[in-house]
Parts: sequence; structure tokens; C-alpha cells
Amino acid sequence: MFSRFEEPLGHTLARNLAIAAIVGAVFALRGRHLSLFFPITALALWPTLGGHYVELAFLNGLRPQIPSKRSPQALARLLFWYGGGLLLYLCMVASARVLSVKAPPLRLWWCGGFLFIAVELVAHAVLALRAQPNFYNGRG
Repeated sequence: MFSRFEEPLGHTLARNLAIAAIVGAVFALRGRHLSLFFPITALALWPTLGGHYVELAFLNGLRPQIPSKRSPQALARLLFWYGGGLLLYLCMVASARVLSVKAPPLRLWWCGGFLFIAVELVAHAVLALRAQPNFYNGRG
């Protein structure tokens, strides 16, 4: 029922690098530390590029294994996003420590899943506004 999702690597990298650079610029300018632009941009690649691959893992790996009814699909996706968000949050914390950037608190690891779900729901709202397949219409 569901077709395999594929996107050219160049498109994926361009979109996710642009988003990460915007996040890096916002945080660097907000903190008035332009030297943080590159480290923050690198950290932002975890939820942007990493998040893309979490979504791909769901769409092409797990989704075909789940009954095609809307409720199980939506619940499985939210749970998968939560788990992916936890992993990405922990990767960000570890990377921030390596890059000597103030790391997000490790004790808030459980928030990573909820934050990732929120980011994905916003991203899918944008897709919905553009009449693209998305979480809300069950086509994406």
C-alpha cells in the first residue's frame, strides 16, 4: 500500500544544511557569539539530518510492517519519533561536549523525544500547507 520514500541525497543535504545553518545563525546572533555559528550548526544537524533518517527508517522500514489502518500507523510513528528523538538528543549532548559547547542537560534526556515529536509535527504541518503527503493526512 505504501510506496518507498526516496529523495536525491543532494536535496536532502541542501535542505538540512540550510535549516541547521539558520539555527546556528539564530543561536550565534542571539548569544552574540558568532564563533558559535559552526558548532551550533553542527549540533543542529542531529535533529535535521538525523531526523530525516529517523523518518526514513520509519517510512521504509517499520511502516510496511504495521497494519495500514490510520490509528496503528499514527501511534507507531509517534512512538518511533519519540525513540528517535531520545537518540538524537543523546547524540547532541555528546557532540556538544566534544565541541566544547554548552551541552543540553543530560538529565533531560527524556525531553528529547517530545521535542523531536514537536519538530516533526511542525514540519508535517508545513507539508500539509503545501498539499504534500504528511502525518496529518496519513499519506506521508
